Amino acid sequence: MQWLISDEPVDYPQAVRVMEERVAAIRRGTAAEAIWLLEHPPLYTAGTSAGEGELLDANRFPVYASGRGGRYTYHGPGQRVAYVMLDLACRGRDVRAFVHSLEAWIIAALARFGVAGERRQDRVGIWVTTPAGEAKIAALGVRVRRWVSYHGIAINLDPELSHFAGIVPCGLAAYGVTSLAALGVVASLDELDQALRETFSSIFDSNHSQLSLRRTTLAEG
Repeated sequence: MQWLISDEPVDYPQAVRVMEERVAAIRRGTAAEAIWLLEHPPLYTAGTSAGEGELLDANRFPVYASGRGGRYTYHGPGQRVAYVMLDLACRGRDVRAFVHSLEAWIIAALARFGVAGERRQDRVGIWVTTPAGEAKIAALGVRVRRWVSYHGIAINLDPELSHFAGIVPCGLAAYGVTSLAALGVVASLDELDQALRETFSSIFDSNHSQLSLRRTTLAEG
């Protein structure tokens, strides 16, 4: 297992290209599984279930069609994206269980900051209770190709929340979006990354115990 961290925002099409190359290499057995932690510049992505009317402002930021599951979402600075490239053929071949593990991973990482993230049976993502009502703090959307996963999760650390106004986030107009910062949690990306690394193995119960961490540039893949 390899952990990759990009210090500079990564353009979405380039990130997809890198993921697809890594997924193919994992499938061939020529590369290790990987978690890629990064930020994107401001943009919207449309998952395979995105509705046409859910894009409210097509001119605000670049919009990309995505092969992941889910609907419209926003990515931008202050949001930690974790792209998860795992060989599910070695992990039970159960996509539903994989998604459940991703949710549990987010919940465990948020708990390190005293935030109680929760699932909702009829809503995708991880939710918290705020004085204004329930709000989404993390999103997830995955794709699986020949039993290797890619795309992954996004946790709102301190993004510009007004940027979500250009879409109906995940098709759920009745609910808000929040962040760790909006909840009064002062944390850095490094601290969030540490929480994600420290909770990963306990959730996924990986037998691939040799974990490595390195900073990466796009050219390194």
